[in-house]
Amino acid sequence: MAKLKTGRHTSAIKASRQAERRAQHNRGVRKVLKQVTKDLAEAVKSGDSAKTVQTYGKMSSAWDKAAKKGVVHWKTAARKKSRLAKLALSAKKS
Repeated sequence: MAKLKTGRHTSAIKASRQAERRAQHNRGVRKVLKQVTKDLAEAVKSGDSAKTVQTYGKMSSAWDKAAKKGVVHWKTAARKKSRLAKLALSAKKS
């Protein structure tokens, strides 16, 4: 890469591009997490146990993947999954 103006380092410019790409990806992952969590809440509210079980599987997988990639902390993912599992089980019982 050609020499740039004083005070601008090529490594800093590249790091900035990478950070923007990662931030955009993370925003997308968080959006998916919100959506699957809402879907589970709607399934529980509707009372359809088959749909609740299926949606819980998708939701659990999404939280695990987000934790694996470092988008959310693994303990946060575990806590959310646990609370939503309780919600799904309470709907299944009633």
